[in-house]
Amino acid sequence: MSDQSSQQPYEAPANEPPVPPSTPGAYLSASDDKLWASLAHFGGVLWILPSLIIYLVFKDRGVRTRVESKEALNWQITFLISFIALSILCEIMGAIFRASGVWPLSFIVGWVPFILWIMNVVFSLIGGVKVSGGGSYRYPITQRFIK
Repeated sequence: MSDQSSQQPYEAPANEPPVPPSTPGAYLSASDDKLWASLAHFGGVLWILPSLIIYLVFKDRGVRTRVESKEALNWQITFLISFIALSILCEIMGAIFRASGVWPLSFIVGWVPFILWIMNVVFSLIGGVKVSGGGSYRYPITQRFIK
């Protein structure tokens, strides 16, 4: 029988670099990369949060996911700023029209932010479909906040 206390723990030789610990899932497979890139666009239907989370979590795990989630996030930031500004402007214009007694124009102006939201949904779905099909998608009117 061998004595357990006399055994030395294994040490790597001095001339070999230490082996980094394996991190499962550090890099996305090609299919997962395409999936998360697509979901970054599809998530635009739910506004900015899905594309932001996907960008922050997966940007260093897949090239396609980094590019497409950055594109989707830039679009969502542009859309959010535009939506807030347009909503404020439409409320002011609607109040002016209601005070002037022009109710039909007030009603029409009230629908403008909703039309912008529909545009966001359409662009997000188009982007998701193109990326899931293997392509890439650039939103037509986007300010590049994240480069």
